Amino acid sequence: MKYNFQITGTGYYLPPKIETADQLSKKINKTSDWIISTAGVSERRISDIDVDQMGAIAAKKAIGNKCAPDLIINASGVPKQTIPDTSVFIQKELGYNGIPSFSIHSTCLSFIVAINTAGALIHSKSYKKILIVSSDRGTRGRNFNEPESSSLLGDAAAAIYLEYTNNKNQGLIDFEMESWPQGANLTEVRGGGTYLHPQDKETKNEDNLFSMNGPEIFKFTLPKVHKMILRVLKRNDMSKSEIDLLIPHQASGRGVKAYSKFGGFDKKKVMNIINKTGNCVAASIPLSIAIADEDNLINKDNIIFLVGTGAGLSIASSMIKL
Repeated sequence: MKYNFQITGTGYYLPPKIETADQLSKKINKTSDWIISTAGVSERRISDIDVDQMGAIAAKKAIGNKCAPDLIINASGVPKQTIPDTSVFIQKELGYNGIPSFSIHSTCLSFIVAINTAGALIHSKSYKKILIVSSDRGTRGRNFNEPESSSLLGDAAAAIYLEYTNNKNQGLIDFEMESWPQGANLTEVRGGGTYLHPQDKETKNEDNLFSMNGPEIFKFTLPKVHKMILRVLKRNDMSKSEIDLLIPHQASGRGVKAYSKFGGFDKKKVMNIINKTGNCVAASIPLSIAIADEDNLINKDNIIFLVGTGAGLSIASSMIKL
């Protein structure tokens, strides 16, 4: 076991407003059948509240009757604003003061990186109780002139509460990450920073919107993700059948199905929620965990395998014993 911790609380927020494929089709000039067959998304949620409020709703469910956390980590894809950090706004919505808080930003992989970081901080005895919150409003940045990418995104928030445990058989078993800069232009929001500043005359409206080349990402990452999974299993002397639930980033319908179609995992053991939620950016993995917990798909002593891709282009995985 790399780091010992236990997940003692999960929570999520799905906005009540639903946008169906039929409703979206009119915005992108495609049919609903095209959207469902291309993106694998029949509906997604659209939030009328911002990411800090969304995240706080999910966090309150994860915290429940437990004590306030020693640390709050925001692990989201897009911030509320450039500064201050989004975690501060989440803490404010929770009604706390004085709790250290910061963000871990690895785009869609932010939660996987955050749980490894949180595990290390608990292992070092820096903190005993850590709240990780992932909250994303991907629909705010859709470019309707890019039908494929705009048909993927949805809004959601999820939170996980971690605590120290002296159970040596509980916690993070393995973590691995790779980044490939040659894929940096495959997923972008070019504006908002120093490269294309809002005050620059050269900055176009579409520079502030989400852009992605899904087919190229799929082709680029498929063999790399598969090799990473095999390495992690071999390193821990485990087989695919020993994984109780594989929880991938809900990148696309095709991407999620690839873990069973090409990866060799039992389809029943691959968490697949994208059809009803869309790609919720960094929130997709903790959202899947929280829903799996609520539906009793995971239990104590189960082994879950988190895996995904993110802009960068990066791939990462984390294996956890509950």
